Amino acid sequence: MLTTSSTPEARVAIEPGFAWDGQDAYLFDIDGTLLRSRDRIHFDSFASSVQRVTGFEITLAGILLHGSTDTAILREACHQAGVPAEVLEARIEAILEAMRLAVAERRHEMDLVRMPGVEQTLDHLARRGALLGIATGNLEMIGWIKVEQAGLREWFRFGGFSDHFPIRAELIGQAAEKARELAGKGASICVVGDTPRDIEAARANFLSVIAVATGKYSFDELLKHQPEACASSLADLMAFARTAQ
Repeated sequence: MLTTSSTPEARVAIEPGFAWDGQDAYLFDIDGTLLRSRDRIHFDSFASSVQRVTGFEITLAGILLHGSTDTAILREACHQAGVPAEVLEARIEAILEAMRLAVAERRHEMDLVRMPGVEQTLDHLARRGALLGIATGNLEMIGWIKVEQAGLREWFRFGGFSDHFPIRAELIGQAAEKARELAGKGASICVVGDTPRDIEAARANFLSVIAVATGKYSFDELLKHQPEACASSLADLMAFARTAQ
């Protein structure tokens, strides 16, 4: 990879020949990529919804949340808590709906922070004619609520969510199908995310990746997975683009 570094904190690596801002469509992850939640509204909706619908108590302690999906997290938490499989399968749709409503009811209490350079990057890609979409482990209603509350809804035309896809690669595949419907069958599609799971899901669908170290994982941890582009933040990627012109 061709790597540049203006400071120890600002790092960018791009594969030679990869036009990071020249793809036809981009699929953006939400948490850790577009924004960060400083509240526990979404987090707490898992336990409160399971308790309300089934009477069982669950916890998300010990479960890897970063890069996972709401449906996978729910299943793992219920299994960990000993919720009988037949109870979960019979009530899972009611639990997911309770989660959606729990977040929607408190949407105006959300404390969301945009990640550095997000709006500048979206504007830059849109000006270059790219189609912008969401690909997130969030449930659809919850994902759009976060995007709307962060003031970013205007940029995105479609999305892929975890309501029916507990496996991230599957929701990425669904979002890629939508992108091709809108941008053309042969459209080049790039996933933008902050975890190794985003990279793995993109690879499973033969898509390129821009990895950003604005979540749990460091620049070096993400770089090990060989994304086409890796940056300490979208702001640093934009700064790199300006200096490279």
